[in-house]
Amino acid sequence: MSPGPARGRTRAADGGAPRRGPARRWQLVRASRDAVPPSTRRFMARARQRRMRAALPWAVAAGVLALAGLVAWTVLGTGLFGVREVRVEGADLVTPVQVHDAVAVPDGVPLARVDLAAAARRVGALAPVERATVSRDWPGTLVVRVTERTPVAAVPQGEAYALIDRSGVAFRTVDQRPAGMPQVTVARPAADDPGTRAGLEVLVALTPQLRAEVVDVSVEGLARITLRLRGDRTVVWGDATRGADKARVATALLDEDTDRIDVSAPDVVTFR
Repeated sequence: MSPGPARGRTRAADGGAPRRGPARRWQLVRASRDAVPPSTRRFMARARQRRMRAALPWAVAAGVLALAGLVAWTVLGTGLFGVREVRVEGADLVTPVQVHDAVAVPDGVPLARVDLAAAARRVGALAPVERATVSRDWPGTLVVRVTERTPVAAVPQGEAYALIDRSGVAFRTVDQRPAGMPQVTVARPAADDPGTRAGLEVLVALTPQLRAEVVDVSVEGLARITLRLRGDRTVVWGDATRGADKARVATALLDEDTDRIDVSAPDVVTFR
């Protein structure tokens, strides 16, 4: 059997070094769809779907984070949602200008960055304000709701009167005592003044009938409290203890023809 034609490399007839034949030329061809078995195509499709399902949560999370970052930057870092207005509700004794100055938030500051509690404390420091709340009204308004103090007594201060609330805070000065408002005479009206607190305790203890007759509660000392009634009558109250008993006894003696009633010891009452 004769040898077939030599392929690739051949040796020279004289046994010398092999000679190289012509180089092979490779060519990529695209296989037709029919050349790939259906089972392989299905496997590859399922693999692509698994990769897409695995990547989808990460893509969604990245999108959410990007959107949240954009929103946070817009709200916190720009003036798009900045303070444009301070709206005051419930104020009568203080003006909107006073409240705006007390809030102390410059226009254009991002609304989300405003310290609401600190702003409320600053407004609450105004003398006529008992308490205040501050809230946001998007896109650019601060709403300040004010509860002002209610006067319960007037304290003579020279030719004027200081109005005090139930806590003893003097928050307003007027030229005349408001009609129907009881008068409490103390040296220094203040929330931390023992005399002011004693006078207010007496007012709270009075019965409606006795309160209607009281013109002045004079506190010369913690144990020297005197009520001045209409018709130049006097009730010696003593200290602020046992207020309910003293008020009950004094009320029972209002119809007596007497100028002075001493209820400082309500178990032993004297009058003349």
